[in-house]
Amino acid sequence: MIHSMSGGVMSEINFYDFAKIEVKDEGIFWYICDIAGIKEGQKVTIPLGRENKIVEGIVLRIDKNVSSQNAPISVKRAKKVLSILSK
Repeated sequence: MIHSMSGGVMSEINFYDFAKIEVKDEGIFWYICDIAGIKEGQKVTIPLGRENKIVEGIVLRIDKNVSSQNAPISVKRAKKVLSILSK
């Protein structure tokens, strides 16, 4: 844990891989992705919505080693890619 100069405690900085995924008729969403070798254009399964319905999506972009401070979405709220459907 890192302490700030003002006496407070700063949160730790962690690094993640993020996938930008398009879900047909739903939109584009960011997910944490810890699957090695995932590539743009692949079909994946992801949890979607409050009920975490499992749906298919297509990977549009992969951002590797993104710090928690620069993440495209809140890391606390981010969901994870579940699996790759096609290679």
